[in-house]
Amino acid sequence: MGKVKRVIKKGLGEMGFNAGGGAINWFPGHMAAATRAIRERLKLADLVLEVRDARIPLSSANQDLQPHLSSKRRILALNKRDLANPNIMHKWIHYFDSCKQDCIAINAHSKSSVKKLLDLVELKLREVISREPTLLVMVVGVPNVGKSALINSIHQIASSLFPMQGKMKRATVGPLPGVTQDIAGYKHLQIAHQPSIYVLDSPGVLVPNIPDIETGLKLALAGSVKDSVVGEERIAQYLLAVLNTRGTPLHWTHLNNRRLEGIKFDSEGKREYSLKDLRPKRRKPPNNSDVLYIEDIVTEVQCALYLTLSQFTGNVEDEGDLGGLIEQQFEALQKAFKIPHKASEARLMISKKFLTLFRAGKLGPFILDDVPDANCVS
Repeated sequence: MGKVKRVIKKGLGEMGFNAGGGAINWFPGHMAAATRAIRERLKLADLVLEVRDARIPLSSANQDLQPHLSSKRRILALNKRDLANPNIMHKWIHYFDSCKQDCIAINAHSKSSVKKLLDLVELKLREVISREPTLLVMVVGVPNVGKSALINSIHQIASSLFPMQGKMKRATVGPLPGVTQDIAGYKHLQIAHQPSIYVLDSPGVLVPNIPDIETGLKLALAGSVKDSVVGEERIAQYLLAVLNTRGTPLHWTHLNNRRLEGIKFDSEGKREYSLKDLRPKRRKPPNNSDVLYIEDIVTEVQCALYLTLSQFTGNVEDEGDLGGLIEQQFEALQKAFKIPHKASEARLMISKKFLTLFRAGKLGPFILDDVPDANCVS
């Protein structure tokens, strides 16, 4: 990812985090308070369930808590596995296994997936402290890694096992980082008996320091930092830099995907093109109106990025060339999203739509972090 780092330093360096870490002005006070509260409650926990985003297994770690977590029994739950590249996910599981760290990839919205996680929790606690009558599991994680969704799934499972818990208030779930702010209102959910095992929820917290710009951009791209803090356009530029340096759009033509059927990638001699030539055969909308299906929008976006990259004659390893390519792609995306040429704030609209597609997994599964070569990193 060195090429991405260079283009970031070249074009995206002026933003709200410092390359060398340090104070940042967007760390909410309730998160700082939550960090202090969690440190105290960690002393009571028999096991910590640390939730991370499977797309950024290292970048989504709460570095401020790692020194406190390293001495605890811990299971890493890499959530949103449905959005992560399965061809790389197993390498991360192997990596954490080599570091003697229990790790499991999950989908917090899948009861069967969460049940496997709870089975692992019960197994690890039974084999370590079978003599304790009551055990406490604490759930921690940075904002928007899906911790609240996980708690809600645990609630549903626990309610079926222990019906008296059925009327407990569900955890608040929202798309914005830090939506679970109530420190005092922790929820206890019983998930096992003999020994009794309880799961304790905690507020989402984010580290008060981000080690480098790229880590901050990964967190922003995954939604753990509010878009308004970094700027949607910068995040979209970063995403395009990642896609281009990896050559991802060039592989979209080989996908066994029905959305690409009937599309002709005729790029020879065509610097200007009409998206009408790229549009796949569409199903007739139910109301006969000219409404694009999400599949059509995704296809046009993929085609636009494929054409711009396949016709690119520069070097993606050169910061200037890559920056120029990204500018071309913004123009192509504007056509793909059918945003009026003279629309005010067109680039903001393009960026928001583009990021929405990525975050929903419509551009394919990704893992943005690189698997470390050897040394174990928390």
